[in-house]
Amino acid sequence: MLIVGFGSVGQGSLPLILRHIDIKPEQITIITANAFGREIAGTLGVKFIVEPIKSDTYVSQYDKYLGEGDFLVNASYDVNSLDTIEYCQQRDILYIDACIEPWPGGHNNTDVPAARRTNYAYREAALEMRGKFPKGPACVLMHGANPGLVSHLTKQALLNVAKDTGMKRVEPKNRKEWAELAQCLDIKVIHIAERDSQLSPRRKARDEFVNTWSSEAFAGESLQPAELGWGTHEKNWPSDGRTFDFGCGAAIYLERTGASTRVRTWTPLEGPMLGFLISHGEATSIPDYFTVHKKGKAVYRPTCHYSYHPCDDAVLSMHEYIGNNYKFPPRYRLLRDEISEGMDELGVLLMGHKRGAYWYGSQLTIDEARQLCPYNNATSLQVNIGYVSAVIWAIKNSDAGIVEPDELPYKAMLEICKPYLGRVVGVYTDWTPLEERGVLYPEDVDGTDPWQFKNFRVV
Repeated sequence: MLIVGFGSVGQGSLPLILRHIDIKPEQITIITANAFGREIAGTLGVKFIVEPIKSDTYVSQYDKYLGEGDFLVNASYDVNSLDTIEYCQQRDILYIDACIEPWPGGHNNTDVPAARRTNYAYREAALEMRGKFPKGPACVLMHGANPGLVSHLTKQALLNVAKDTGMKRVEPKNRKEWAELAQCLDIKVIHIAERDSQLSPRRKARDEFVNTWSSEAFAGESLQPAELGWGTHEKNWPSDGRTFDFGCGAAIYLERTGASTRVRTWTPLEGPMLGFLISHGEATSIPDYFTVHKKGKAVYRPTCHYSYHPCDDAVLSMHEYIGNNYKFPPRYRLLRDEISEGMDELGVLLMGHKRGAYWYGSQLTIDEARQLCPYNNATSLQVNIGYVSAVIWAIKNSDAGIVEPDELPYKAMLEICKPYLGRVVGVYTDWTPLEERGVLYPEDVDGTDPWQFKNFRVV
């Protein structure tokens, strides 16, 4: 096994890999761009090499460490996923990533059209490889917490809502039946609604980016256009909204960064809140999976996007980052051992059905995370157990070819993940994005349908 990159995902996943997979430390090599994490690798007995992967040498670099039947675990930032996937497919090497990454500078390369700098475009390019490699080794795309775990939470949430609303249906057996279930339940909107409340006594300094996971990766993805799955119930087209002239057509993008786009959302413990609409792969894969077609036309699809309130220091970091015209600061810091309190509340918020809205997900505290697995905080453990569950699945299904989270067995994945997620809860709410709107000043909202994207967006 070759682990490429060793930040919060690599470091937090390694003990889980050694715990759940029949592999010895001496069978694993870590190759990464800097010395961060060397002590952890040494403690666990794993070979650690500082050797940044480059666009002009990656083939010869991978060749030194990998052969047929091996596993490339891509936990990196700034290493092109599509090139790496093709390398693995050609050589019968298993593969996983938590997101699809370009080479350095890809997120803000204005020579590339905005539509092609989206996760929508990266996903389409990865899925197109199925035509070139129809019977390749297992390659699991975008499988951490989100994208990844949230696709499985969505399916379980749909079944919970169906049961609680008295719908008598057999559990879906395929994609078509899952989409029809979501349609019958009248699910109009799905948010990946997350509130990270972890705190450190050492507060953010000026010219420092602080986060509970990779600051560089967060800043990078925040530069991508805000993306969302576009539901068939939507009737208010955003003035800066743009469609794609290629691919599945399940999503749109806005001509603005995700970092500068806020949306209203809700989680059980936080209540109403504002989140960043950060671009993520699940914003396309989930609504695409749940689209119902008739005569070649989409007649049902939910709106879907990420609604992310990171830890308070990360919010301040993002505010400073945007104010400095998206120039990354000279220092960054990963919050982990210094966290004194807080939790990560991560789940899916299904809206529009008979009971209004339903949130289903993980409420994991920092204390629980530390007890469950070393080298993790609450945020990273939610990501890393989703990541490792897909590694386990790929090993057991080594000839599966290129797959994405929505195509994996949700029950099996949740069975692996749940022991590491703290409290897994489902909560109904009567909250809508129209709650207490227009009280201080008039607002331009659509009062005929609370579940319009127009009502969620903060302008």
